[in-house]
Amino acid sequence: MTTPYPRDLLGYGRNAPDPRWPNPGGSGSAKICVQFVVNYEEGGENAVIHGDKASEAFLSEIVGAAPWVGQRHMNMESIYEYGARAGFWRLWRLFTERAMPVTVYGVATALERSPEQVAAMGEAGWEIASHGLKWIDYRDHAIEDERADMDRAIAIHEAVTGAPPEGWYTGRSSQHTLELAAERDFLYASDAYADDLPYWQETRTKPLLVLPYTLDTNDMRFATPQGFNSGDQFFAYLKDSFDMLYAEGEAGRAKMLNVGLHCRLVGRPGRAASLARFLDYVRSKPDVWVATRADIARHWRAEFPYRPRIQPSRLERAVFLDLFGGVFEHSPVIAERAFDGELGPAHDTAAGLASAMTATFRRASAQERLAILKAHPDLAGRLALAGGLTQDSHAEQRSAGLDQLTPEELARFTDLNARYQARFDIPFIIAVRGLDQQAILAAFERRIDNEPATELAAATREVEKIARLRIAAILGDNA
Repeated sequence: MTTPYPRDLLGYGRNAPDPRWPNPGGSGSAKICVQFVVNYEEGGENAVIHGDKASEAFLSEIVGAAPWVGQRHMNMESIYEYGARAGFWRLWRLFTERAMPVTVYGVATALERSPEQVAAMGEAGWEIASHGLKWIDYRDHAIEDERADMDRAIAIHEAVTGAPPEGWYTGRSSQHTLELAAERDFLYASDAYADDLPYWQETRTKPLLVLPYTLDTNDMRFATPQGFNSGDQFFAYLKDSFDMLYAEGEAGRAKMLNVGLHCRLVGRPGRAASLARFLDYVRSKPDVWVATRADIARHWRAEFPYRPRIQPSRLERAVFLDLFGGVFEHSPVIAERAFDGELGPAHDTAAGLASAMTATFRRASAQERLAILKAHPDLAGRLALAGGLTQDSHAEQRSAGLDQLTPEELARFTDLNARYQARFDIPFIIAVRGLDQQAILAAFERRIDNEPATELAAATREVEKIARLRIAAILGDNA
């Protein structure tokens, strides 16, 4: 790999943080955070009269629709019109009657064409985030064109709503979208589906707070193959998702549930009824925080601000080798090969980097691995007495008190070192951190009677453990 592997396949791992969700009216933290998004796209979809090459073909009652190039698709346009004319108002009443907060993903050109709906959003106190300039696919756009559209969307959004958007969600995004969002200092961006909690993502310019969105607890599945066929299915899926996350919250692993809605889809009466049942179900449960995405982002920034840390996968080669070249004793070749392999965000923890470097060590030839074992110093040996240990080895031996031996203890180590070397032709290797002299001597005397193959395997495991502990010390992490 000439560049770091860009995808983060670890995330929070087994130890996700406790989000400490606010719990208005309750005690302690909320067990779950629930967030509702109303996507307002009507009037911003692909249409020839909007200057697009073809009609819209996505997320409508016409499942499997194809774009009509150069022609208006009157049925498609009228389906979107339903969302603006009827569906929006049905959703607006469902939420305002229950005083439940909402985030709108508003397409700028759709908002511009719907002043009465925008006024109603403001009257309800809904957050209006940006859903881009037009509801189009950006996968083939040049970054300059996408940047220009983003800037134009922000300008229209501010003119129409009275304030620039705090959050961003393109939807049909490109590989550049989150980078561009970071340039604009949004409170958060949501073009990701990677977690049940917010997280910080490194970008080319600065860290970006990502509030991941969802495509499963989303009414878009009414308009996709193998999706929801009835409101009962939608309600059941939302309820199961809520119940699972609520139970995790009761066990101390609270998460966030996103629910995605579209005016033209769930705004239809037969589907809106199922949404109403779910809203009432959520309201019936204690210790639930229903919030806008901006509320969640502000909470996360206050409780979990971005903290710079060493990220091995993003270091320059020389810096990486300077930091990690010595974790395998006198053997920088392991660090060199690991760096030249596929390092990514999953290797930015002590456990992750240790795994990558250990795998590199195991791939080395038998002769190379043996040379690495032989590079280790004797415990309390001549090199230690002469002050010739590496900084790591000196610190490790000192932590076990091996620099404070009595003459009798030193003689015992000297005898064991000589006998061990004569039997196995390698130094005795043990990860001494956390051990005292007696524990080390007990292991020494026990292992000296091993068969050569058994002891070679034991020494190899200790080399790997030493490397793991050294990496953890460098990163200030747990191995």
